[in-house]
Amino acid sequence: MAEPFAREYDAMCRAIELAASPGVPLWPNPRVGCVLLAPDGEVVGEGYHHGAGTPHAEIEALAAAGDRARGATAVVTLEPCNHTGRTGPCSQALIEAGVARVVVAQRDPNPVAEGGLEVLAEAGVDVEHGLLAEDAERLNPAWTFAHRNGRPFVTWKFATTLDGRSAARDGSSRWVTSAAARRDTHVLRAQCDTMLVGTNTVAVDDPQLTVRDAAGEPLPVQPLRVVVGNRDIDADRRVLDDVAETVHLRTHDPLEALETLYRDHGRHHVFFEGGPTLAAAFLKAGVVDEVVAYVAPMLLGSGKSAVGNLGIGTIGKARHLDLVDTLVLLPEDGDGDPADTDINLRLVLRPRQED
Repeated sequence: MAEPFAREYDAMCRAIELAASPGVPLWPNPRVGCVLLAPDGEVVGEGYHHGAGTPHAEIEALAAAGDRARGATAVVTLEPCNHTGRTGPCSQALIEAGVARVVVAQRDPNPVAEGGLEVLAEAGVDVEHGLLAEDAERLNPAWTFAHRNGRPFVTWKFATTLDGRSAARDGSSRWVTSAAARRDTHVLRAQCDTMLVGTNTVAVDDPQLTVRDAAGEPLPVQPLRVVVGNRDIDADRRVLDDVAETVHLRTHDPLEALETLYRDHGRHHVFFEGGPTLAAAFLKAGVVDEVVAYVAPMLLGSGKSAVGNLGIGTIGKARHLDLVDTLVLLPEDGDGDPADTDINLRLVLRPRQED
């Protein structure tokens, strides 16, 4: 490995590490890291984006480098932005600082901000992209997916018994899974910028759709709550309280709802906890990108299924999922419910591509 390339490779590894610094919000902005290298390879500046409204990674690194940024190489996990939002364009800031070369891992998929490398090249800056691109994309998978597909990434979460029931025949479902599983759900909710259910779930279960800490208190920053369906929402439903913002999308079309959330609300990752009818609609529309299933060691034999009719009449047409992660959730102190003594299993799956 040639020495200049080795230095840039090491700098990109460091930029990725910076971008993944603990405490950096997963949304609404991408996580980005930047390292500035002097011509002799010395690191003269580092920075990362701390969240919406704060200086971008390149700006923080330039500030740290000062005059030593002139003639330096900027190694950045994401293409420098080319638009003015809460802050100015990073591409222009790099040009004004006299940076000689810019090495980027991931090109910016956001149509509003793309084009930074072209602007830099036109100004005479040497540019290159693709170094550790896959590693950089793993920093912001949902953000990247949303901009490339024009809709948010969808995680469908459900809880089920061993025989696939999400509620008993009398409609009772409190609780299928254990307190440990329910707390784990809030950890996953906090990674998303949107909570989504249907109007029937709101009418029957009256969920609050908030993210809560281990003590059961709402976190200060909450995902957008979204209810899909044409039915009116009763004013006393908890989803309409003032803990978080709520949007009611009067449609039964999953793709239309998701495109609206991306286009009009800037949403990138939907955590979907709808009932079996809406779950079937999302699956048939091909807009479920990840499945999180909490499985409890109990049997009901009858009751509500986790998903409704998918129109599959033969085993050969079954929809296959690939298992990507498992987690065993051991019992912990709960609220006295017998389910809290159970060991639960969390499965994370992705739809098989050939399906």
